[in-house]
Amino acid sequence: MTVSRSLAPAALYRACAPDALPFATTAELDNGSTPFGQQRAVEAIRFGVEMRLPGHNLFVMGPAGTGRRSFVGDFLKQLSASDAAPSDWCYVNDFSDAARPRALELPPGVGKRLAQAVERCLVEVQAAVGAAFGSEEYRNRRQAIEREFEESQGRAFEQVQQAARERNIRIMQTPNGMVFAPVVNGAVLGPEEFEKLTPEQQATLQNAVEEVGKLFQETMQHTPERLRGARERIRALEHDVADLAIRRLVAEVDAEFQAVPAAREYLELMRADLTSHYELLREPEAPQAGMPLRLDLDGEEPGDSRVQRRYGVNVLVSREPQDGAPVVIEERPSYGRLLGKIEHRARFGALTTDFKLIRAGALHQANGGYLVMNALRLLAEPLAWDALKESLRTDSIRIVPLEQAYGFASTVSLEPAPIPLKLKVVLIGAPRLYYLLREMDPEFDDFFKVVAEFDDRTARDDAAQLEFAHLLANAARSDALLPLDRGAVARVIEEAARWAEDADKLSTELRRAIDLVREADYWARKRAVSVVERADVEQAIERQAYRKGRVGERIQEEILRNTLLIDTSGTRIGQINGLAVMAVGDQPFGKPSRISARVSLGAGTVIDIEREAELGGELHSKGVMILSGYIAARYSQWAPAAFAATLAFEQSYGGVDGDSASSTELYALLSALAQVPLRQDLAVTGSVNQFGDVQAIGGVNYKIEGFFDVCAARGLTGTQGVLIPAANVKHLMLRPRVVEAVAAGRFHIYAVNTIDEGIALLTGMEAGSPDADGSFPDGSLNRRVVDQLATFAQAKRQFAQSGAGSEALT
Repeated sequence: MTVSRSLAPAALYRACAPDALPFATTAELDNGSTPFGQQRAVEAIRFGVEMRLPGHNLFVMGPAGTGRRSFVGDFLKQLSASDAAPSDWCYVNDFSDAARPRALELPPGVGKRLAQAVERCLVEVQAAVGAAFGSEEYRNRRQAIEREFEESQGRAFEQVQQAARERNIRIMQTPNGMVFAPVVNGAVLGPEEFEKLTPEQQATLQNAVEEVGKLFQETMQHTPERLRGARERIRALEHDVADLAIRRLVAEVDAEFQAVPAAREYLELMRADLTSHYELLREPEAPQAGMPLRLDLDGEEPGDSRVQRRYGVNVLVSREPQDGAPVVIEERPSYGRLLGKIEHRARFGALTTDFKLIRAGALHQANGGYLVMNALRLLAEPLAWDALKESLRTDSIRIVPLEQAYGFASTVSLEPAPIPLKLKVVLIGAPRLYYLLREMDPEFDDFFKVVAEFDDRTARDDAAQLEFAHLLANAARSDALLPLDRGAVARVIEEAARWAEDADKLSTELRRAIDLVREADYWARKRAVSVVERADVEQAIERQAYRKGRVGERIQEEILRNTLLIDTSGTRIGQINGLAVMAVGDQPFGKPSRISARVSLGAGTVIDIEREAELGGELHSKGVMILSGYIAARYSQWAPAAFAATLAFEQSYGGVDGDSASSTELYALLSALAQVPLRQDLAVTGSVNQFGDVQAIGGVNYKIEGFFDVCAARGLTGTQGVLIPAANVKHLMLRPRVVEAVAAGRFHIYAVNTIDEGIALLTGMEAGSPDADGSFPDGSLNRRVVDQLATFAQAKRQFAQSGAGSEALT
């Protein structure tokens, strides 16, 4: 059997030699060009961006702090600079249906020019039309039409007057209207004189009055027709006058956009509608006396605002030809911020809107380029995810108010024409979210066919360490920090390996490294030096641990006060020190735990008390089942096991999960079966398989340090130590105080490959290997286990033969 020896100090920590770094300080280094250790992700992002077929949008996933967002933004901005700028988009009034504004696609930079030209044109048109209607020529032509109407009306009335005179009838106007009175000898007959006439004379005059009245009525019936004709001629005159002023000014604007058909088409429609609605251009009537304020109850504003709202251009998105494709990083991708929205104005208690109040969303801003969003924030916004998929499915942006999308709106609103959509969407999120979307949304793969995964670690070699140094140089330069000397850089590199929990790897958590550099800069400035040194980094690490270490210190305090029972000396049967990792926020720490095992006569069952109390997780239960399988296969091949065992984490009041304590529990169980005490100055971690091989676990550094701190606080004896899986040696990056204690022989770390190696260290007794017949040598621990199991079996047979029955043992 291989004997496990205490690991040498060199195996506990892989240092970064400052002399291997080819610079004196980071001030000599450039910023670097690619994200640290993310070659796979960079290739995937480049493929996704350059692949122009539908559905090849990107989902960039990986741990937070690895530089996903910053790299994606910088990469896209660099790439988009060489792309052609996409079109401008504007909304204008649809003169045939104001509820459905038209969308204009214009070359980049033309949208603002068109809007400004139209605004200027409208001001000039309004002034020109006002001047034209105030000109002498217009007044003369209008007065001519009015005189002609009055003369025509006068001739018709004169004909009625002549007919009335011929019949001795006078037409008179009274407050009650027109009256017809008989005349005799040039005088109008009154009622008394009329009564003195003979019946024949009365009848004659009465007939004459009726004939004149009938003629007058017939003449007056043609008056509306003559009036209408005059008005039509005046309107035609006004139309011609307005058209002459409008056509000339619009033509000047049209000449500016000869190469833009969409702009020219709108200008022609605007000219035609302006001519048809020229009355909007005329000066409003002055308020009458006693009415100094002009209230417009229609909700319209006086003067040119009405004209601008009807004919102006709403520039939704404007580009500059030299800007390249847009890169939009939407921090809050709500439904309205994504699709755009239609605003309203309140006037006299009512909400009104028009095409000028349509506002662009992130899809409009990024159209023709790239849109970057946080996936979790997008999914958290009501209807935003469905709206994005609908836009990608239809390749268009359709602005639908949120209340309409929910079905709450009952009023008529605008329905802007949809705008064609062509862009690349990049979502950034955690791996769990990516896999959840693929699992729960059957359409997800149709829209996001490319995944770029940022790794949380990378290989630690000379090239990677130099690249890491460039990263630190960039961080120091960006935040105006002091440069780092190579000793400080080496210390940060070593800490990054510790974060990766692997001496041969480096963590790619850039945010964590940059935060450490910032804190080291703080301590360097406190010392009034010009360069950050290794001691400053050490100080930053220690103070971080202190600030976040309250819970860990409180647990250690309770152990030292014997509130939590942990022995660090002596021996005991069926009791062992296990190791676990706890975390408060981003600060993990190791915590020793007492594990105990008890055995008795039974039917070969191992009871996991944590599981029975519903405190054990699935992985922990699996570990207990595996060790049960190991016991049965190694010691009870030829006869059924006749023992019962219980395993427990003592003073555990929360959940227990993971299989990293399965070897520890097995050691305790073997101790209980063999009745051999275990050393309490050792702690153990490691999982086990059914063949007795000790397997690697996580958090090995924190676990070792957790037990070391308790031992150091009580006083190091030189015998204390920790058993770890041999597979975990490459993961060791222990704190300097632990390495120093091991170097001084005051603490030990043992790497074990098998249960037999571990039990020998814990008991001081040879485990014993089976011979060809499967028998263990006398005096070995395994032989004592077999003998104890045989004793249990014999007791079970005797108990069964005594008449009490075997049912009680099941």
